[in-house]
Amino acid sequence: MPRREGRNRRFALLAAGVATVLTGSLALAGCTGPGTAAPVPSQASVTLPSGEANALKTAVTDAMKLAGASGAIVGVWAPWAGSYTAGLGTTTTNGKDPVTPDLAWRIGSVTKPMTCTVLLSLVQKGEVSLDDSVSKYLPRLVGVDDLKLGQLCQNTSGLGDYSAALAPQFVDNPLRTYVPLELVSNGMGEPRAGTPGQLWSYSNAGFILLGMALQAATGKDWATLYRDEVFNPLGMSSSSLPSSASLQGSGLHGYATSLDTVTGAPQCGTVVDDTDLAPSATWTAKGVVSTLGDLKTFAQSFATASLLQGDAKKVAWKTVPLGANVAAWQRYGMGGIQLGPMRGHDGAVPGFITAILSDPQSGLTVVVMLNNSTSGAAYAQSLAMELSAIAAAFKPADGRKAPTISLPWKADDAKAALDQLAVCRPAGAPPAPTPAPATSPAPAAYSPAPAN
Repeated sequence: MPRREGRNRRFALLAAGVATVLTGSLALAGCTGPGTAAPVPSQASVTLPSGEANALKTAVTDAMKLAGASGAIVGVWAPWAGSYTAGLGTTTTNGKDPVTPDLAWRIGSVTKPMTCTVLLSLVQKGEVSLDDSVSKYLPRLVGVDDLKLGQLCQNTSGLGDYSAALAPQFVDNPLRTYVPLELVSNGMGEPRAGTPGQLWSYSNAGFILLGMALQAATGKDWATLYRDEVFNPLGMSSSSLPSSASLQGSGLHGYATSLDTVTGAPQCGTVVDDTDLAPSATWTAKGVVSTLGDLKTFAQSFATASLLQGDAKKVAWKTVPLGANVAAWQRYGMGGIQLGPMRGHDGAVPGFITAILSDPQSGLTVVVMLNNSTSGAAYAQSLAMELSAIAAAFKPADGRKAPTISLPWKADDAKAALDQLAVCRPAGAPPAPTPAPATSPAPAAYSPAPAN
């Protein structure tokens, strides 16, 4: 199966898995505009009833088994009801060391909203403009004169992506080093998705190019930019853009399945340990290492654009559609996806898949990670959607009032999507079900290339 066909198949499976929930106005309710972020309500400091906590744990452990993950880290915060945080499973396959919720991991493309937060912060300070041409800061780079900084952040530049071509190298040769221009050149070598500003098309190469441009514009490296514009302002003391290939200070291991060097298809049964990964392979597209507590803080800040003011705050969630065949409740802002009322991002990097989602109105927030990247970023996103749907129905604690959260999907639909997306199913698991024909636009179109 060619790489592009494999990617499209993964896209179609996720779409079919939850298509049944779309009906009439529900698919459009409150999801097409940027909205005005409200302060996140205070978190009820109570323990969830055992039935509610167990429902979350069961959902994650079921997803772990289907994905072949030995471990998971999960946090669900429902301000009106309580919270659930846990490390589940073991740090290694067949290991004995338990996963704890304080361990650090590679967050993959959840780095992208951080990169865009840096961009908007610099815009707010007047150091750059969203309409600045990339060539203003990289004048010797050929072929980028028509690309603007804001387009790179919103995936509307039309620039091609390198993921499909390089994914086998990322997985099977994880310590190979790259320079940013090599990654960008691979993306530029792919056909343009359209003219700049014409349509949304996911591009990791665009985020590497954005990293190059902002580094040139500011004269600062990205470890400094993330620290000054995101991590320090939010008190994210356990987050960094590492310069080392190892996960220093964390005993958590990450696993992936080898990919065919020609087709990019996963070679099921060939699981490799990708815990160590050259930082140059990820950088401003997916290079940050973080923890559960820090990601909860960032998810809520990103959803409300709390670090921004004025025009920068308004543009953060001025969204664009993901395509003509995608449900209206799925749109993309400046480095983040909007799914109904929830905002966030998903990500995959060899070894780990992650998703964050947060509702700026109710404060409902989900962070989840599995330590096997085989099933891809869309798998983590579907799990976060399932957890969101479970938590949205939680009963309020004493003295609290439950908010009205209109999610255009149900927990069972997200769970069905997980069943479709599991690429290398464990021994004894039933085969993936055949997707039912969709009767309405696909609701979960954000399914980037493998090893996103």
